[in-house]
Amino acid sequence: MQPSAVAPLVIDPTGSDLHGEAARIRERGPVTRVVLPGGIEAWAVSDPQLIRTLFTDPRVSKDPYQHWPTWINGGIGPDWPLFAWVVVRNMLTAYGDDHRRLRRLVSSAFTARRVAAMRPRIEAITAGLLDELDARAPGEVVDLREGYAYPLPIQVICELFGIEDRAAREEMRRCTDSFFHTSAGPEEVTRAYTRMQELLRELVAAKREAPGDDLSSALIAARDDESRLSEQELVDTLMLLISAGHETTVNLLGNAVHALLTHPDQLALVRDGRAGWDDVIEETLRAEGPIANIPLRFAVEDIALDCGVTLGKGDPIIACLDAAGRDPNVNGPDAGEFDVTRSVKEHLAFGHGVHYCLGAPLARLEASIALPALFDRFPGMALAAGPGEPAPQESFISNGRRTLPVRLKG
Repeated sequence: MQPSAVAPLVIDPTGSDLHGEAARIRERGPVTRVVLPGGIEAWAVSDPQLIRTLFTDPRVSKDPYQHWPTWINGGIGPDWPLFAWVVVRNMLTAYGDDHRRLRRLVSSAFTARRVAAMRPRIEAITAGLLDELDARAPGEVVDLREGYAYPLPIQVICELFGIEDRAAREEMRRCTDSFFHTSAGPEEVTRAYTRMQELLRELVAAKREAPGDDLSSALIAARDDESRLSEQELVDTLMLLISAGHETTVNLLGNAVHALLTHPDQLALVRDGRAGWDDVIEETLRAEGPIANIPLRFAVEDIALDCGVTLGKGDPIIACLDAAGRDPNVNGPDAGEFDVTRSVKEHLAFGHGVHYCLGAPLARLEASIALPALFDRFPGMALAAGPGEPAPQESFISNGRRTLPVRLKG
């Protein structure tokens, strides 16, 4: 990695000030050096257009097995907090033909028609969760993340994959939380990855024995009948889709609720019909996107950028999506403010290019159902947290809160 007169910015693995850190990264220019947990140096890209350019550049890969010398040479162990993000063999880390093959196998599950067909079930799950919340005593403080923002997407994704065992669901949830816990200790990192692999292999074995009308069974059929998936690719693809399939939506829902409750003027605009729920969703994705920084990409060869920086062959890259969404050069001098009436809500919350999130339509659909239903059921809902609360997740990747305490009724 080329030398610089400016010392690299050390990323805070606890994510205690994601927006402040994003601003500091952006102030250093469109791309700057940072230090990730474990002392790993990387390039942080914050300029939205440069992110789009690199995300569509064939000289940028997500495959550490081919293009990250530190990984290839054994410099990364299973105790690294981001280990689960690079060890897997699925769409997340695939490159070129392998990526196209893996993405094609699961893309049919997220077509517009199939996602639209899930609306009645999402509405039913939403109604059931709201009924449970409505049964709580007036004035009682309720953790809305635990009671609403989390169970909705996890139930949707588990039904999509045919995961019926509640204990397995809960264990998968804990493992996923650890994958995003970027200040986790070595024991937690190793335990979470190992246990998730065990759970998914158990799921595969059960679905081989008794296939169902679900995505797990479909992927197993592709593996067993056509050999288009290796066994590890099968397990790792399930790991990606189940983990990413709910974590980002949890944060989208939680962040949208928190933003509206802390900006009553914005909520009033929605209730008065001067803004729509789609405006809320897109502005949340822009200003409080569920993913703050996304690791990792690698330069396949030296890449000379117009800003005068050269990304060296094998250098790791992270995309600073939070910094990009709040870029004042794109979204104006008030880019750091939550404004549902903003005419341009440009963001990269779901990525860009060949790795664009397949689950984006499903996440938007869930939010478009869950948010209006919640505020319609509890029009007097208020945040029940002190200054500086609720605390953020301990993550520089995931932008969310550990809890979301509210009073649903007066």
